[in-house]
Amino acid sequence: MSSPVIVWFRRDFRLADNPALWEAVKPGVPVVPVYIHAPEEESPWQPGEASLWWLHHSLTDFAKRLRNRGSQLIIRSGETLRELRALVSETGAAAVYWNRLYDPATIERDKSVKAALKEANVEVRSFNGALLFEPWTVENKSGQPFQVFTPFWKHCTREFEPPDPLPARRGISTPDSWPATRGVKDLDLLPKIPWDSEFHSVWSPGEEGARNNIKSFLKNTVSRYSDDRNRPDLTGTSRLSPHLHFGEITPRQVWHEIRKHEEKTGSKSGTGKYLAEIGWREFAHHLVYHFPHTTTRPLRADFEEFPWRESESFLHVWQRGMTGYPIVDAGMRELWTTGWMHNRVRMIVASFLVKHLRLHWTHGTRWFWDTLVDADLASNTMGWQWSAGCGADAAPYFRIFNPMLQGAKFDPKGEYVRKWVPEIQRLPVKHLNAPWETPAAVLNEAGVRLGETYPKPLVDHKTAREEALAAFATIRKK
Repeated sequence: MSSPVIVWFRRDFRLADNPALWEAVKPGVPVVPVYIHAPEEESPWQPGEASLWWLHHSLTDFAKRLRNRGSQLIIRSGETLRELRALVSETGAAAVYWNRLYDPATIERDKSVKAALKEANVEVRSFNGALLFEPWTVENKSGQPFQVFTPFWKHCTREFEPPDPLPARRGISTPDSWPATRGVKDLDLLPKIPWDSEFHSVWSPGEEGARNNIKSFLKNTVSRYSDDRNRPDLTGTSRLSPHLHFGEITPRQVWHEIRKHEEKTGSKSGTGKYLAEIGWREFAHHLVYHFPHTTTRPLRADFEEFPWRESESFLHVWQRGMTGYPIVDAGMRELWTTGWMHNRVRMIVASFLVKHLRLHWTHGTRWFWDTLVDADLASNTMGWQWSAGCGADAAPYFRIFNPMLQGAKFDPKGEYVRKWVPEIQRLPVKHLNAPWETPAAVLNEAGVRLGETYPKPLVDHKTAREEALAAFATIRKK
């Protein structure tokens, strides 16, 4: 029998449109699918608690799908290179294939793994299985990375149509004997305290869950996407972000599902706007690849001098969703309960942290990193730097979201706030976003006692805005 090929899975837990698996299976040689749990190798951005929850269920689903094909997922933990070397020895494998990742730590790890295996005369091949465009293939007219989204996306899509996704291989040849493996449960990924109790009613990790999401989105939502995507009170988004992050579906698959939908319905309503959101994901990876320091430091160097405030108490109140600003608190509670937050609300709560509270944006990236099931280093970094005004294509310094106006505009009936902030759900909608400005009689009738049943505002909006603008002015002068 020919020597096996090891396929090293990382964040690509799918059978369809998987280039590494496709190429390994193609010659008909035995294939050994492998997952190696080595979170410390991604330091300082090893997976957070919510990501580990998703990882557990995604791995479980993927292992089951491989078993249904007559194969098996070999699970190991420890130093990646050591485990791959051991598996090469145990299986007699002549090659190791994988799909590329683009985070700074994983790039460096993969380079060293590739070099060491090649030195040991093991064939190594890596593939693009996560992006439409390799980050190093896109540059502006000056040969430099893009730092503004619109020209980036125009450049990418000017004469581009991604190739068709690869189908799932029907047969996967197996070795005569399998190496030792651990079980998913042995990795101890699930929380000891069941804070994840609501996750199960919201999410279905795995390749089938991803497919069901895109089907539901195209059937029920995409035609209204341009209007509804900013409404947290509606089902207006695809909620594909965690599936994309863990590679249960690829942007190429999403692209072609959109195109098939356009042909079937004869309509492009909402589709262009949605594909542009896929473009923002591409842009985020473009940025973190070319500017890896931005995961902890601002892209705009002048922001190194910004006079951030230090306040653990402010941070704690924001994290708990007890700021006294209902739309902010609703978002933070949705995040804690479901592991996800609507994108419009992400912008609102981020603006509040960095501009109203003037806390360093990295406090936000860390909290999101630990609590989001779709925590993606590239997108998380870009989003927080955008909100802070210190990154590429960033919101201007003087753009300070007014939480009351944002709540009234994007949650016009108050349904989102009422769901997540039940303490004030009996307030009339015209008072819902500013309880502290509500007449005492109305508060009493609604059973709201400010400072007791619901907090008073942590900061005054007008004062906080003026202080933020003054702080921004200091770095503009420098």
